[in-house]
Amino acid sequence: MGGVLKAEALWVETFTGLRIRQFERLLKVVRERGGDGPGRGRPWCLPLADRVMLVAVYYRTNLTMRQLAPLFGCSPATVCRVIQRLGPLLAIEPAPRSGDATDRLWIVDGTLIPVRDRNVGASSRNYRFSANVQVIIDADTRLVIATARPVPGNTADAKAWRDSGLAGVCQGVTVLGDGAYINTGLVVPHRKRPARPLLPGEESDNAEHRRVRARVEHAFARMKHYKILRDCRQRGNGLHHAVQAVATLHNHALAT
Repeated sequence: MGGVLKAEALWVETFTGLRIRQFERLLKVVRERGGDGPGRGRPWCLPLADRVMLVAVYYRTNLTMRQLAPLFGCSPATVCRVIQRLGPLLAIEPAPRSGDATDRLWIVDGTLIPVRDRNVGASSRNYRFSANVQVIIDADTRLVIATARPVPGNTADAKAWRDSGLAGVCQGVTVLGDGAYINTGLVVPHRKRPARPLLPGEESDNAEHRRVRARVEHAFARMKHYKILRDCRQRGNGLHHAVQAVATLHNHALAT
């Protein structure tokens, strides 16, 4: 049975949120990372471009594998294998390092992602079973720099940050965080203490801090256009791979 969706301009732009040039760059990244496989064993029933599109559509729409199978003309088992094979290859690339990092400004925040896997999530303040994922973005470009492995959603942002290992990525870079990141070494707002109101200069600093830090919330909103981050059914490392892949898709969507 032939599939409906193919890696063509109309379908790519409609179902993945990427323009065809952006999709072609993504396809090149996957191919360079070994997406075509070792070349042994039974060949895939779909070409690499269609398989990459299948994974992108899965993350974008959060359709079940039984729903995706007839769209691509393959079996649900094949859909599962394609996602498991190519999902990790869409992981975001390590943040580029340059000699002078003093002029860069990054922003970190945690977002709660509803999950089904009880080993990954926990009952959280969003009244759902969720995982906490720490994400760093560049304040100027809005590109995602790095993401951490998910932790239970009832984990405080400060602890999640300390345990994430992302501090090593941020060496030499100024990083903004909200008030939840106090005593972590990040730039946080001035705190109002008992019997000590904020000074006029501190109030203006906090206003500017909020204005800049809002960019990470905007990035989360764009990333959650990929509905896998609204209700992740994946287990084990599935959520981590999904977040990393969505970060890559998000960055390609912002590219010109």
